[in-house]
Amino acid sequence: MSGFLFALLAVFVAGIGARDQLLVAALAVRHGMRPMALLVALLCVLASGALAAAMAGLALPSMGPIQRQIFAALALALAGIEMLLARKTRIPDEPTHSLGAFALVLFAQQLLDAARFLIFAIAVGTAAHVPAALGGMLGGAGVVSAGWLASDQLLSRNLAPLRRVVGALLLTLAAWLGISAR
Repeated sequence: MSGFLFALLAVFVAGIGARDQLLVAALAVRHGMRPMALLVALLCVLASGALAAAMAGLALPSMGPIQRQIFAALALALAGIEMLLARKTRIPDEPTHSLGAFALVLFAQQLLDAARFLIFAIAVGTAAHVPAALGGMLGGAGVVSAGWLASDQLLSRNLAPLRRVVGALLLTLAAWLGISAR
């Protein structure tokens, strides 16, 4: 149960101002709040979250407690680095109204973003990849839904400083977790 709650909160916080949220918000502003766009975004969140947890599930049987802690620390560090390198996201021009192109771009962005690294880290760290996946997917669904619902307000703010602070906290947590592995 703790893996579910940790993943839910971590993914929601890490997703604030993330590229996937901004892409959903930009699409909602440019083309209107199309329910199918939100559905596609939610399906991408489910697929990328399930993939991150599945990778953790594949790795778990071969890991002992120390290896799990080290892998969790490495995944946290990658999430922190991704957030520290946050820059003002350029919203691509969308010449078509293709939901397939939107899904492809959104899924590609999500594959190596901080939220999916956090799902992996929590799944490995708690040795419970299914609850971590469910929590991460729910948190990710909240992130893209918030981007869709509050698109104008989200695009008018610079959330990069907030992302850098969260990234620094994740790096600090990763260092502590890595140092304490014994």
